[in-house]
Amino acid sequence: MITRDTIEDVKNRIDIVDVISDFITLKKSGANYKALSPFANEKTPSFFVVPAKGIFKDFSSGKGGDAFSFVMEHEKLSYAEAIRYLAKKYGVEIKEDKLSDEGKAEQSEREGLYILMNFAKEYYKNILHSHDEGKGIGLSYFRERGFTDRTIEKFELGFALEGWEHFSKEAIAKGYNKELLEKTGLVVKKEDNPDGTIRTYDRFRGRVIFPVHNISGKVIAFGARMMGKEKNQPKYINSPETDIYHKSDVLYGLYQGKNAIRQQDVCYLVEGYTDVISMHQSDVENVVASSGTALTENQIKLIHRFTENVTVLFDGDSAGIKAALRGIDMILKGGLNVRVVLFPDGEDPDSYSRKVGTTEFQKFLKANQRDFVSFKIDIISKDVDNDPIKQGQAVIEIVTSLASIPDEGKRSPYYELAAKKLGVKAEVIIGETNKIRVKAEKNLSKEAYQEEFKNLPKELIDDRIFVTTDSQIYFQERETIRLLLNYANNQLENQKLSDFILHELDDVVFKNVTFNKIYSVFKEGIANGEILDNQFFLRNDDNDVKRVVTDLITPRYETSQHWGDKFHIYFSKEADILNEMALTNVLRLKFRVVQKMMEDNLQLVKQAELSDDLDLLDKSLETQTGLKKAETELAGLLGIVVAK
Repeated sequence: MITRDTIEDVKNRIDIVDVISDFITLKKSGANYKALSPFANEKTPSFFVVPAKGIFKDFSSGKGGDAFSFVMEHEKLSYAEAIRYLAKKYGVEIKEDKLSDEGKAEQSEREGLYILMNFAKEYYKNILHSHDEGKGIGLSYFRERGFTDRTIEKFELGFALEGWEHFSKEAIAKGYNKELLEKTGLVVKKEDNPDGTIRTYDRFRGRVIFPVHNISGKVIAFGARMMGKEKNQPKYINSPETDIYHKSDVLYGLYQGKNAIRQQDVCYLVEGYTDVISMHQSDVENVVASSGTALTENQIKLIHRFTENVTVLFDGDSAGIKAALRGIDMILKGGLNVRVVLFPDGEDPDSYSRKVGTTEFQKFLKANQRDFVSFKIDIISKDVDNDPIKQGQAVIEIVTSLASIPDEGKRSPYYELAAKKLGVKAEVIIGETNKIRVKAEKNLSKEAYQEEFKNLPKELIDDRIFVTTDSQIYFQERETIRLLLNYANNQLENQKLSDFILHELDDVVFKNVTFNKIYSVFKEGIANGEILDNQFFLRNDDNDVKRVVTDLITPRYETSQHWGDKFHIYFSKEADILNEMALTNVLRLKFRVVQKMMEDNLQLVKQAELSDDLDLLDKSLETQTGLKKAETELAGLLGIVVAK
């Protein structure tokens, strides 16, 4: 178990901006930073980092917390794994207390998977460099492709021996159990043997090995290329999906290329492992591969974290180009700017970079870039040949791409171009594009409406997403907690804000469980003369409390100083109007609580009428009269008109 001193040492060295910048590109926004959410698909940044408080808040997904929370959430790590990751990043020596047998048993299986994958990587690397078969077949293959020792080490390439159990026997001898070997996919279980026995064998045999890293550099899977010529074997095989590997969420080469992508502000997208490695050999490091799978939304979001510009490299194969065109619309939809480079017939990034050399390859990439939409229009329009049916199909394909572009300013230049190439009027292209856009925007509007209420507890919303009195109380309780977290010790006219709120709401019980926990801690702390700040709550072990606190102390918007300095337009800051805010919030919360009590009491009135219980009816009516009076008084103080 990691010692408390180690954890504190890591915390003291952490720079949350530095930590999060390893995974996404942050842009300065006043005193804070913002970015597109790494946890949700969005086009407008709603992810904020507040360095002064050491926290992040993602308004799209609702996630938030400190640097540890981010690493845990983003990399799907345990708390201990996050500490180890950050300790390594900041050069902190890990000190551990000896684990009991029970503690050892409780170590996460997920951590075990990472450890085993790392062992496998080192095993395959060692075979490549130290075993006669590895050197004679694997290393020779990499040398033939022109890979240098530096490149081989950079991508941690390896070799798997021919034979059924070389790796598994070595792993078991080192203490790894069969069950974990099977869960990583490194070992395959075969149960349909003729004699009824269950046997296992190594998944990778007689192949060169390409480790697949996650964005923080951990090996999570392997790709393997066949060296022999067996016709019944696939050229490439890959690890199956596991608890730590989901192929739709991973891009090969992103770990090695993320810094170059950020610096160059463009990402080259290729197909395979060797394409990525060969481009690195040509000093083009801002490159990733989808590893032979169709590009997914999550992979596009990964790229979007580092740049808005993608250049897709197409092999010189017309059939392959047309198939690939259909997948690029998804990149446009993701708000990225897409360009393409087409290689000569029979060439791909790997073969062409080796053929022409580093300097000429880099020149070729720069000289042959075209914007994707114009490229697609040219490719599709070639097959029209004045055929009305082909013309109609071409229009559909083109407007589908145009409609995928979120920005009208980026779409409009292509209307005339597409119309001219396809032999139709520009109005046709515009009209068909708008039809698709209108339909899509209707769906987005519905999603946006639902998004507005996503953080509200489901029981507070009826089937029509109509806000109830309970939900109004929820928002007022939330505002009360926000004021306490941000301004508890601020001085009002004659007392602290916390003293005022706690005194005025002494008889109010918070309905929301998490808000009530925070409110109760404030009451207890102030009663004991303690000064509580938001960092106290962020250290709380209750994840719900930490989530709410992070949400409520993160400023989403910040007024530019230029409004005042340059334009002489001034806005009131919250700290300047706390008297009014605190009083209004207290009154509104009481007002909503009284209204809820009236709703509940009205049910008693109806119940008494149905049962002819006159005593209950008299008591309920008297209560309703008193509540109505309180409602009217509170409404008057708030300037609200209520029905008589």
